[in-house]
Amino acid sequence: MTFFKIQSDWRIILKGIRRRGLMYVMSSPSGAGKTTITRSLLNNNGNLVISVSATTRKRRAGEVNTQDYYFVSPDEFGKMVDNGEMLEHAKVFDNYYGTPRAPVEKALSEGKDVIFDIDWQGTQQLSEMAREDLVTVFILPPTRSELEKRLRSRSRDTLESEADIRGRMTKAADEMSHYTEYDYVIINHDIDEAIAKAQTILDAERIKRRRMVGLSDFVRGLKDGL
Repeated sequence: MTFFKIQSDWRIILKGIRRRGLMYVMSSPSGAGKTTITRSLLNNNGNLVISVSATTRKRRAGEVNTQDYYFVSPDEFGKMVDNGEMLEHAKVFDNYYGTPRAPVEKALSEGKDVIFDIDWQGTQQLSEMAREDLVTVFILPPTRSELEKRLRSRSRDTLESEADIRGRMTKAADEMSHYTEYDYVIINHDIDEAIAKAQTILDAERIKRRRMVGLSDFVRGLKDGL
């Protein structure tokens, strides 16, 4: 039994029925709209919290430590990995990213669902340890040209060079090749439609029979009363 399957992970749905919390993974290449979709879900679901990643990259203007990321040194990150304090970790663009274990455990213990903004490597690692609790969604851009347009627009704020943009486009091609490893795929033609689809997936996964603990006893009670 993993730490995800503990009694306090379950939220009460009806009298005698509890729902086990889930981990909702959103992945996409940079610029496909993942962050916008994730923020909308968080704003419209009171019992959904985001898993804040740790990273060794430098903090950008306006970013808040422990809110946007846990900003740590390479040595600190390595110690966290060695001590088993990471659920998953990967190297992306010469920096390390990972999911600290303790905040996720705490959220699930409080009966909340946790949304993850991680790449395919992190998703694979989570899948190995808690597949039954995992729901994975990959966000695709509508066209390659639209993805490049979004990246160039973002580069004006992040001061990325032409080489950085080309690197992200190359990385995007590799990332998109892993779409088959995900439960769901959303093509982001329209951001409002993409958000609605992501919400529909979350709603459906929350009421899956295997997540409803105590359902057998509930149905037995209904039958006995007939």
